[in-house]
Amino acid sequence: MGMNLGSGGDEDEGIVDINTTPLIDVMLVLLIMLIITIPLQTQSVSMNLPQGDPPPPTEQESKVVNVVIDFDNSITWNGNPVTSEGDLVSLFQSAAAEPDQPEMHINPNRLADYKTVAHVLADAQRLGIRKLGIVGQDQFMGAQ
Repeated sequence: MGMNLGSGGDEDEGIVDINTTPLIDVMLVLLIMLIITIPLQTQSVSMNLPQGDPPPPTEQESKVVNVVIDFDNSITWNGNPVTSEGDLVSLFQSAAAEPDQPEMHINPNRLADYKTVAHVLADAQRLGIRKLGIVGQDQFMGAQ
């Protein structure tokens, strides 16, 4: 006499498919570990650096031209007012034609229009000024 606990043999079969959830979890962990351990790529710029010793310092001080752009967008060249665009262009051309170009120090007022400052900088670059810098930027540090 035997006991029959089930109605048939077909119901006792297990699931034959592989459970892939743990495999996906392991793959995600490995992927994250791989991403973390990859070194960060740095931006590089190739430059041709000068070779050898630097040239000896020159005995003479280089000439400095101060170009001030005031709050009302008026421009002065070493304290002398520049009245027109043509005057500014001629001053830049004469400075660019010198064999030892003077340093151009552009000093914009914090209330001057950006358009005027950008225009002066563009004119200087277009006319061949190589030694150009913006000075007096400490006034803008507290403006934020």
